[in-house]
Amino acid sequence: MSGEQTQASSETDIETETAPREVETGADAVVRSLENAGVEHVFGVQGGAIMPVYDALYHSEIRHVTMAHEQGAAHAADAYGIVSGDPGVCMATSGPGATNLVTGIADANMDSDPVVALTGQVPTEFVGNDAFQETDTIGVTGPVTKANVFADDSDTVGTDVGTAFALADRGRQGPTLVDLPKDVTNGDTETTPGVPELPDTYDPPETADAEAVSAAAEELVRADRPAILAGGGVIKAEASEALRSFAKEHEIPVITTMPGTGAFPEDHELSLEIAGMHGTGYANMAITVTDCLLAVGTRFDDRLTGGVETFAPDAQIIHVDIDPAEISKNIEADHPLVGDAKAVLGQLADAMPGSPSTDAWLKQCETWKEEYPMEYAAPEDEPVKPQYLVERFDEATDDDTIVTTGVGQHQMWAWQYWTWKVPRTWVTSHGLGAMGYGLPSAIGAKFAAPERDVVCFDGDGSFLMTCQGLSVAVRENLDITVVVLNNDAIGMVRQWQDAFFGERHMASEYPWVPEFDTLAEAFGARGFRIDTYDEVDEVIEEAMGYDGPSVVDAHIDPDENVYPMVPSGGDNGLFALTEGQL
Repeated sequence: MSGEQTQASSETDIETETAPREVETGADAVVRSLENAGVEHVFGVQGGAIMPVYDALYHSEIRHVTMAHEQGAAHAADAYGIVSGDPGVCMATSGPGATNLVTGIADANMDSDPVVALTGQVPTEFVGNDAFQETDTIGVTGPVTKANVFADDSDTVGTDVGTAFALADRGRQGPTLVDLPKDVTNGDTETTPGVPELPDTYDPPETADAEAVSAAAEELVRADRPAILAGGGVIKAEASEALRSFAKEHEIPVITTMPGTGAFPEDHELSLEIAGMHGTGYANMAITVTDCLLAVGTRFDDRLTGGVETFAPDAQIIHVDIDPAEISKNIEADHPLVGDAKAVLGQLADAMPGSPSTDAWLKQCETWKEEYPMEYAAPEDEPVKPQYLVERFDEATDDDTIVTTGVGQHQMWAWQYWTWKVPRTWVTSHGLGAMGYGLPSAIGAKFAAPERDVVCFDGDGSFLMTCQGLSVAVRENLDITVVVLNNDAIGMVRQWQDAFFGERHMASEYPWVPEFDTLAEAFGARGFRIDTYDEVDEVIEEAMGYDGPSVVDAHIDPDENVYPMVPSGGDNGLFALTEGQL
């Protein structure tokens, strides 16, 4: 055979191998449904009960990313959804595979992140018999999913997956799950699924009641001290531009919640930045004093509100949310506007009969910025301050750099001292507060936006929980930079013990952690270490310049704490700037 014939034969084989094949089994239908949804990446871990789906995935152009742990797969899918706006997909086998996904699924549920989870299950005839690796996945995940379904027919399993995808994506986004018994995915079918479609019974609202919008607009114009509170729903609804235009047109200061970070540029004069337990003093003062609060896409969680009786006590509350269940759940809404954030902001913009007079109010907000600046002391002869590291990384990177974190003090420092200008750049575990989120979410974020820088700020305690994900980053040659703010402790726990538990450091100190730079090298990544201020800029340049995964073991001041701070259930206007004020 000639060389030309051999090449042609090889190309034919490749085309045959990668071209979509006919749907012959339930597993084929599952994969075809994902293809129809435009899925490009799936994060997962193989196993017995899910094996038929993996075998069908072998013939697909969808790229599977094998994670080091199922929790990491769920977090990676979650971050993928946050950055891309489209549902991320994770897969695991039955039993421990499914239960290991639960932390990530619960996280996505708390934060309304779009995720589709596919779990293997024992054959239907074994369900309920305590078969090997059997778990009631539907029962376990019911409370932490937007919807879940037990697939019971090879002819409909593809539609089940498509419906799960549509539900995860539309309305208030969230995680969905399809449990896939092995006999269903192995079973024969001639039914080819179509594109994802919502059930006829699900009809999320688009626009709010016109009279209610008009009344809310009049309330805003009458206000002397109006403020906008932008929540995560602004970003999920792609409403950031609408929010920015509205705020600038009417000169209303903007405060963001933790999930809403990036919805409004923090370098703009109208920005009061972030509110809540560790928010800025000026944001919390504005919330306490405002007489009209336009809250868009927020569920008013306790880390934001503190004590509900002291939250915006003199304000008329205009609450925009796509989920009617959130209206008046925590904070009573005087003007409930149920609908999509982008659409309702457009309605409000059209309904405004004028603009409020905010000159005096804006001057007051500027005064608070001067009185309560986000400052910290950084003597050169003392250990490196974490705030300084965050600021230096921020200055060394582009505005669209994606930042992921674990959970703890490092998360708060990253939130406070990075200047957020672009939506979908802040990727963290908000409501669930899942330690270990940082590294696997950086992996998911990088697959969602391969052309952008990804920096993960982690803590030594949080990094230890999922550092095995470095093996994935090295295998896939992902250009991500992990910065471990290492203070030999679960720092936030230690801070609370100092403030509220008589400085009894029970199970919060971690003096036995490994050298993370050395650990990184063992995985095949690049490792760096920072001990002094003199090393900071050079290490940042080298770590960010390395084309591949790197880990910076940054030894920070172990006594540094996160301030401002509002004690749990406290008054946002009575924030503490030092431990002595708690």
